[in-house]
Amino acid sequence: MSTDTSPGLRPTAQRGGRRVPAALIVTVLAGLAAVAGGLRALLPAIRVEQPTEANQALVQMQDFRDALYYPVQEFLAGRDPYLPQAMLDNWPVRQTFNLYQPYHLVLHMPFGALPYQVGAVAFTLVLLVLTVVLAVMAAIELRRFVPVPVLAGTAVISALLLSSQLGKAQLYLGQINPEIAVATAGALMFRRKHPVWAAVLVGLAWIKPQFGAPLVAFLLVRGSWKVALGGTGIAALASLPVVGVLIANDGGFTNFIATIQANLDWAEQTAYGAVDSPVAERVDVAAVFFRTTGLLPPMAELLTLVGVMVIAALLVRALDRTGDDGDSVLADLLVGLSITIAVVHQPGDVLVALPAAAGVAGWWWSHRGERPSWPLPVALLLFAFPFAHLFALDTVIRQLFGEQFALTVDGIAIIAAWLVLVGYLVVRVRGTARRGTQREEVATA
Repeated sequence: MSTDTSPGLRPTAQRGGRRVPAALIVTVLAGLAAVAGGLRALLPAIRVEQPTEANQALVQMQDFRDALYYPVQEFLAGRDPYLPQAMLDNWPVRQTFNLYQPYHLVLHMPFGALPYQVGAVAFTLVLLVLTVVLAVMAAIELRRFVPVPVLAGTAVISALLLSSQLGKAQLYLGQINPEIAVATAGALMFRRKHPVWAAVLVGLAWIKPQFGAPLVAFLLVRGSWKVALGGTGIAALASLPVVGVLIANDGGFTNFIATIQANLDWAEQTAYGAVDSPVAERVDVAAVFFRTTGLLPPMAELLTLVGVMVIAALLVRALDRTGDDGDSVLADLLVGLSITIAVVHQPGDVLVALPAAAGVAGWWWSHRGERPSWPLPVALLLFAFPFAHLFALDTVIRQLFGEQFALTVDGIAIIAAWLVLVGYLVVRVRGTARRGTQREEVATA
């Protein structure tokens, strides 16, 4: 007789009449690995040097320095951090401050107002917590389809995240991607059962408009208009007071608009942000197409944005109509990947699709007997490639294929994952429609 008390827990050893569940062993080992990974991830923030003109090229905590700490310092000094040249002249930064939502300056002010090293450690601790929260969300999605305890799933996913290239990069650079990933994935997960919290998360996702805008578009397509509009309203209300201060700092509305235009013009010229930059790490379709072919058709970014969004929207609508949990999580994965490749994004931004990817993995495992069975694991492996793109693998890729391919391969993998998933979903949607037609014919007969 089995003494298991939880589904998915199998005894591995019997000692003194007591059985040790395999899941407990896995949870403990993975938990220890996650703790070790978390402590290791804190080291760059603990050891970071005080920024100076001499160490501007330092990559360690560069996003915290350039996109959070010194923009907040500039704002506190009574100036406008969106003015590119002023940021470069006034502070030891290497990158200018992009068009984050203005409320970003207030939301992260507690970190930007601290001494630099203290703020860096505090912010990295928050990122570490958010990384674990993202792992919890992924474990919950996985648990919907396979009997894996959430604690065990969280421990394993946290350990994998904190040992992966993408996971370590977020904390090493001080990026806010874990914050946006939790917000975007959470809005998709909670839009039906907890619409108020989903709206709050949409407001947080708006901190980077290239996340907020497509997320809102997909929520509207899926009928969650209260969540979409509520979240947009929250972001707008949070930003308006800050905009008022910035207008005053700039000396009037006309000067403020000129500053925003200067910011946009500067972004188009940077090596790390321009669509036609050969060294940018962008993973959106337009940028990857340029780096692989050397071609940039007119309005390439607009055309790819519209194309990806329309294709995904049509499939998502068809999947949502079935009311099936599996179709719902497949739609969430498609939304996450589409947001990543439709408009300017970098490899770390694919974190937004992690919880849905875990759910899809669980759903595929419980339906692996269905045909075709191969597209989903292929799509998931392609999705996982940027996480596995570790330094050792990167070195081999650079030696074999060159530096530009190494910069582009993550984008190629993510776009390929999207294409495989779209192909699978087209077949699935058509099959569902065909079966529905056959049932109607039988009922009519």
